[in-house]
Amino acid sequence: MDAQEALTTDLDARTLYGILALRAAVFVVEQDCIYLDPDGRDLEPEARQLWIEHDGLVVATLRVLRDPDGCSRIGRVATAPAARGAGLADALMRRALELAPKADVVLDAQTYLEKWYIRFGFVRDGDDYVEDGIPHLPMRLRRDPTN
Repeated sequence: MDAQEALTTDLDARTLYGILALRAAVFVVEQDCIYLDPDGRDLEPEARQLWIEHDGLVVATLRVLRDPDGCSRIGRVATAPAARGAGLADALMRRALELAPKADVVLDAQTYLEKWYIRFGFVRDGDDYVEDGIPHLPMRLRRDPTN
């Protein structure tokens, strides 16, 4: 199963539906967190979706955005329960970091995943906070823009 990627605006309806359905299944249903996942950022011109399919179904996904300060932002990292433990999210993260320009990369991690993100070079970048009833923390991967 290989990672696929596209600007959101270039996705076909079936793939976009699969990505949004997986995000809703994980973040809204499984985590019992009622919030509006489509936040408008998927429609930004540089918004890029990464995903992995198995038997025609999206089983892992994340998105990469560009923040106004020039940082890349990784978010909406989700894996279907049946596909967890197979390294799919790892593969998506590695590809997302390859695609991100050489500026810093930021994300808002669910607190229990802090050590997972540390494996990719991220460090805590602020205080813990609660979003939609779930503990989070800001993280940053610092990059030297001269490289």
